[in-house]
Amino acid sequence: MSVLSLNMETAYGSLTLFTSILHNVFLLYHVDMFVSVYKIDKSSFWLGETIFLVWNSLNDPLFGWFSDKKFLNLDKARGGNENIVWIRLNALHLYGPLFASAFLLFWIHWAWPGLQFAICLCLYDGFLTMIDLHHSALLADLSLSAEVRTTLNSRCSIFSAIGSISVFLSYLVWNKTDLTAFQIFCFGLAVLSFTGYLIMVGVLKKAYMKHTKDSNIGLEKYRLSETNTSPENKASVVKFGRQLLSHKNFLWFSFLNLVQVFHCHFNSNFFPLFLDTLLGEAVSPTLASFLLSISFIAPHINNLYFLSLCQKYGVYTVIRSLFLVKLILSLLMYEAGPQHVWLLCFFIASNRVFTEGTCKLLSLVISDLVDEDVVLHSRPQAVSALVFGTAALISKPGQTLAPIIGTWILAMQTGHDIFQSGNDSGSLKLDLSKMELTDRTAYKQGVFMMLICIPVICALLQLFAWSCFTLRGQRLAYVKSIRAGLMHVQV
Repeated sequence: MSVLSLNMETAYGSLTLFTSILHNVFLLYHVDMFVSVYKIDKSSFWLGETIFLVWNSLNDPLFGWFSDKKFLNLDKARGGNENIVWIRLNALHLYGPLFASAFLLFWIHWAWPGLQFAICLCLYDGFLTMIDLHHSALLADLSLSAEVRTTLNSRCSIFSAIGSISVFLSYLVWNKTDLTAFQIFCFGLAVLSFTGYLIMVGVLKKAYMKHTKDSNIGLEKYRLSETNTSPENKASVVKFGRQLLSHKNFLWFSFLNLVQVFHCHFNSNFFPLFLDTLLGEAVSPTLASFLLSISFIAPHINNLYFLSLCQKYGVYTVIRSLFLVKLILSLLMYEAGPQHVWLLCFFIASNRVFTEGTCKLLSLVISDLVDEDVVLHSRPQAVSALVFGTAALISKPGQTLAPIIGTWILAMQTGHDIFQSGNDSGSLKLDLSKMELTDRTAYKQGVFMMLICIPVICALLQLFAWSCFTLRGQRLAYVKSIRAGLMHVQV
């Protein structure tokens, strides 16, 4: 399929709206909620994050394996794209509403904080993983065309930008001393997401059936393939693992993505800290709220421009340029110092904009890795969800490492332990008005160094990994041509 209908493109992109309106709020407030409101102790926090680290690392390849293992050894005659796409749509129809329901569990205190923390994180991430896997895999399954994939990605950016409005509204209703307005707000978001998934996946199913001329034959072929599960035809997880370990571009990308996921979640978790500590005394709450909203909306708007650059110069060149920009801006901000308020405003917002903007482009890279995996191992059918999920086995731990390493750096740089209880330090942020001038200056300098050092280190690691990634230029064109030939032979 090289051309998709407008209904399919719109319905595919709209699913990111119903994910982003919830996930942006989760990223900003779940740590502060448990630390500042529920008063979780340090041991329970670390234990919960450790459990989440293991679960978060394993569920992506595990879910991807259960989803796609049946296609690893299919005969070429039974490797139709229609079968896989229909499986993806059915999964989204089920797990989207469950994801919205799991989101609500964070904002009501219903159990001992340590237990609630672990259960909420694992349930929420489990359903989110299923959504991300199948939605991202559709990007590779719906079309081989780079132009179509870029168009689908741009639709996602538009709807993600709309979904970022929830960040601005959440900042207005967030109040740790009275959570009523915030809880009502979160309930409304969950209902909107729950309903949206049911409606828009249904629309996408109808549009896909209309787009596929022989949809009934495709579904019948899938039913036949499900019944043919003889022992000799079952895929081996060990064999697939060895294949991916021999896929060097996949390994370099997974390391790069680990750093990227870490940096994105670090920015989200500690963005309120940077705003309040470094800018709280210099800017109004309205401007702080505006910066927060811009930092969530701008990456999706910028992504439309980045995607146009990708079509012109290639994904590799654009991503490398974004890493260089992140490094240069961080070094310039270090030289300028924290006393330049407006420059600091620009850097805090742009740091998140460029980091998140890079994240939005990485799904295109994984789609290319899916193509290379098909060519390298002569697969009769791409196993997109399995490749996406296995990549996350290495990269997803960055989501857990971000708050762990971030709180450790904060304590090392400033001496502030966010888990201290019984005083004002039992919070992610300190009340600077109660500190002496010298202590306040030293604390701000520590937070500033934390803000600068992380993007510098991340950019250097990513530039090294990206220089080792060879799926670009002639190599990428060769892979595309070979896979297109394989698909033509199957047809």
